[in-house]
Amino acid sequence: MILGFGKGKEPEKKERTVAAPVESDEFQHVLFQGPLSGEKIDLAKNARLTEVGLVKTKELVSDALARRAEMIRIDPKGKATVVTLVVDGVSYSGGRLPTQQGLAVTQMLKLLAGLQPGLRTKAQSGGLNSEYSGTPYELLVETSPQSGGAERVLVRVRNPNEKLESPDDIGFTEPFKLRVRDLATQGKGVLLACGPPRSGTSTAMMAVVRSIDPYLYALYSIADGIELDYIAKLDHDPGDDLETKINRAKRMEANVLLLNPIQDAATAKSIFSFYEQLSMVSEFVAKDAAHGVLQLQEWLEDPKLLSVGLQALVCPRLLRLLCDECKQAFRPNAKLLARVGLPPETKVLYRAMPAKGEKQQAAEDPEPCNACGGIGFKGRTGVFELLDMTDAMRQLVASSPTAQAIKAQARKEEMPSFQQNALLLVAKGQTSLEEVQRVFKSS
Repeated sequence: MILGFGKGKEPEKKERTVAAPVESDEFQHVLFQGPLSGEKIDLAKNARLTEVGLVKTKELVSDALARRAEMIRIDPKGKATVVTLVVDGVSYSGGRLPTQQGLAVTQMLKLLAGLQPGLRTKAQSGGLNSEYSGTPYELLVETSPQSGGAERVLVRVRNPNEKLESPDDIGFTEPFKLRVRDLATQGKGVLLACGPPRSGTSTAMMAVVRSIDPYLYALYSIADGIELDYIAKLDHDPGDDLETKINRAKRMEANVLLLNPIQDAATAKSIFSFYEQLSMVSEFVAKDAAHGVLQLQEWLEDPKLLSVGLQALVCPRLLRLLCDECKQAFRPNAKLLARVGLPPETKVLYRAMPAKGEKQQAAEDPEPCNACGGIGFKGRTGVFELLDMTDAMRQLVASSPTAQAIKAQARKEEMPSFQQNALLLVAKGQTSLEEVQRVFKSS
C-alpha cells in the first residue's frame, strides 16, 4: 500500500450495487442502430431470437448506460447468467438472468454487432452503433467460448464524441506538464507511458503528446487508430517494417514520432536503435515505472543502451472523484494527518456518503444520490509518477538495478510520485483517503 494510514476498511464481500438515476419521464431505452461494420442485419431471418432476446437486451444495455457503465460483462454461472457492470473502474452487480434468457441476450448482442450468433466455439469481436438519451455510443462486443458450450460476453462502451483529454483534464499539473514537454522535445530519446491494463496508459501517452506545441515541433505518427489534426499521419506500405517507417519519419524531419505500443523485445530493440536520431513516444504494460525499467531491461538485454536511450517513464493510475452532490466533510485529527503525510493545518477532508445498507448516523437509509447513483463517486482523474532519467538515474539503470533500488533513487531525487499527487487530490477535497487506499492497496 502506498500510504501508511492503517489497514482501512476491508472491501465488502457482498456484491456492490448502484442505483440508476431517477428518470422524470418513462424510463428510456437504448436505440440500436446497426453494426459498426455497416453490415445490414435482417431481424426477420432471426425472428425467434429477436422475439425472445431483443427487449431484454435493450433493457440490460439501457440499465447499464443509465448507470454510466463503461463495460458490461455477461458470464454463464451454472443455472444462471451473471451480469456485472464496471463503473469508473469498479465492478458492481448488474443482476442475474435465467440461463436461457442469458443465452438469448448473448446471441442477440452478437447478431446486433454483426457476429455469428450460432458460432460458440470461437472468439468473435465486433460492435454496434447505438444511442441513449440523445448520446451516441459504440458498443464493442467481444465473445470468448467457455466450457460446456457457454460463452462470456464483454461489451465495452465508448462515446465517439468524447475526445482524448488535454493534459490538464487528466490531471497533469503545470510543472509536470512542462517537464514532460521538455523531455519529449530533446530531439532524441524514448519517452514511454507504462502501467497495468485499464490504468489510463494510452490516455497518458496522448497527454504527453498534447503537451508538445505543434507550432514549434513537427509531430508525426505511425500509430494505428490515432487520427488527430495536429499530428501528421505518415503513409506507409503494408509490408513496411518498423525500421522503414521510422526512417521515413526521419526523412520528413520529424521532431517527435508517435509509435504503436511496445509488446515484444524485437519492437523495443528497433525503437531504441534510433534513440539518437529523433524523439519517440510510445507505451507498454508494466506494474509501475520501476518495473517498467525491468521490463525494458529484459527486452533490450543491454542496460547501457537503456540508460542512454530512455528519457523518462510516465506511469498513471486512475482515482475516482468524489461526487460533489453528496460527498461528506469531516474534521481529521492530528494523528491521521501525520500518518498519511498531510499538512497539520489541514482543517477538513471529504469522504463518500455511505452506500445504502452501510452504517449510518441517521435512523433510516437515505435515498441514493441521483447524480452518482448512490456510489459516492462520479468520474475519474489521473495521478502520475515520473521516472526522470537524470544523470544519477542513468548511472543506476546501467547497473541493472532492482525495482526497489530504482524506487529509492526516485524518492531520493524527489521525482513526482503517486503518493504526492494522490494526497494533493485528497487535500483539495476531490477524492478520499479510502479511494487512494483502494487503488494502491497492492502497491
